[in-house]
Amino acid sequence: MRKGVVVNIEATLRSIMTAIESAETMSGREVHTVWTGIGGSHIDGINSRGVVAVTGKGREIGASDIARVLEAARAVMIPMDRQILEVIPQSYIVDDQKGIRDPLDMMGVRLEAEVHIITCSGTSAQNLTKCVNRAGYLVNDLVLQSLAAGRSVLAAEEKELGVALVDLGGGTTELLVYSDGTPYSITTIPAGGEQVTRDISIIKGISFENAEKIKIDAGCCWEAMLEANDDVIIPGVGGRPPMRIPRAQILTIIQPRMEEIFRMVKEELDTLNLSRPLGGGIVLTGGGAQLLGVAELANQVFRMPVRVGTPLSIGGLVEEYRSPVYAAAVGLVLEGNDREGKAGSDRSGGTPPRESGQDGFHIKLLDWLKKEFF
Repeated sequence: MRKGVVVNIEATLRSIMTAIESAETMSGREVHTVWTGIGGSHIDGINSRGVVAVTGKGREIGASDIARVLEAARAVMIPMDRQILEVIPQSYIVDDQKGIRDPLDMMGVRLEAEVHIITCSGTSAQNLTKCVNRAGYLVNDLVLQSLAAGRSVLAAEEKELGVALVDLGGGTTELLVYSDGTPYSITTIPAGGEQVTRDISIIKGISFENAEKIKIDAGCCWEAMLEANDDVIIPGVGGRPPMRIPRAQILTIIQPRMEEIFRMVKEELDTLNLSRPLGGGIVLTGGGAQLLGVAELANQVFRMPVRVGTPLSIGGLVEEYRSPVYAAAVGLVLEGNDREGKAGSDRSGGTPPRESGQDGFHIKLLDWLKKEFF
């Protein structure tokens, strides 16, 4: 994948198969369906508003009114090559009374909904789904990676105060801004950890793989954290012997690139018309958040509180996944669990099930076979 987009289907499906086989071995469970994260520069978010007349008995707002107003809010013009990924309610307005989180059972004549609509490239979504299908698994749903990461590392208080989640990925950096408890803006910066690795590779004349290892093992972007006699061994190329250099030389490569990425994020934040400052500050996550001194450098650029976000403990192999690298993966687990639970409660409440148990699996398998071969 490059910048969050599949560029080699065979290599991607091999990676998927390897990852899931490892998960099956460690968990002792057999996997048939998956919740799949999607991200990249093709993701876009827009704010929209819908309005309907309340039709419930005695002007009482019911579930059908809420469903209709959300459907009205999502009726926006988007290009033919894009699809709606998520429609997230921000707040409701009942007869000009603003800031309502849940209007169910309230009395009113006019119901409005403010929502954040996330769209993605239809082709990118189809290619990602195809990779998972060809690896032998079925996709339950596509979930935005930055939303999943926020699900696992952000506290409810931070979302209420306003917080910016900066997901430092390999090819891209995703910015997710929460305001008053709900997503307000989603932006993708076309730069990430791979640019840092490439800088080290080019300047030091070593392979990309060796540069990545040096970045992970000895990378730092805050000079005060380096020791005076700290050295790094640079592997030799073409039979040349390895070379020992001061670790500070690696810092002079990493720090400018990371500072540039943070300044690009800050420029995006400065363009937002937020009603109040981000009281929750900045939360860094993703692979790039593992760099030594990354929070200190970000604090200098953003001039607001910064912390590194690690996933919440949900049991199991806690020490294995409590790292910013796995923020999105843990978030997918939590989101998938919530959606499965909601689907189960809907069925127990009398809603006829769309698919369940072996019947659901057979229906999904039949749909996949039709899509792939007919």
